[in-house]
Amino acid sequence: MALRRIFTDKEPALHKVCKPVTNFDKKLFQLLDDMKDTLLDANGVGLAAPQVGILRRVVLVDTGDEVLELINPEMVETSGEQVGVEGCLSVPGKYGIVKRPMVAKVKAQDRNGNWFEAEGEELIARCFCHELDHLDGIVYTQVMDRFLTEEELEEM
Repeated sequence: MALRRIFTDKEPALHKVCKPVTNFDKKLFQLLDDMKDTLLDANGVGLAAPQVGILRRVVLVDTGDEVLELINPEMVETSGEQVGVEGCLSVPGKYGIVKRPMVAKVKAQDRNGNWFEAEGEELIARCFCHELDHLDGIVYTQVMDRFLTEEELEEM
């Protein structure tokens, strides 16, 4: 396993729509393992494949209890609303105010191609939405209301 370089929002890979995963093989397993190491090393909550330069529909989300591997994820249900601070490993040092659902349910495949559903509230719902946006070439700065000011960041 290895750490991968996290691309910044200035790199074209982050602004492209990703292709579905069709091969559930050792190459995918290596990507998932490397992404997990990269995510944990960066102390992030989520990481999408385009953030490490791979244009495939792969996302990892650290729930605090486990690191979920979401392959070919689809949003199946959302409810409620939350407005809060959001950041991104690809936009280091900046945070913005973003409106997201309070609850989100996704359907995805695991590393062996089996379909499952996962539901998250608050931070995890925010993360599901944020990471799935990456798969469609959207960075949170495109959907945020505004960046936090230096004063607001200092208060945090």
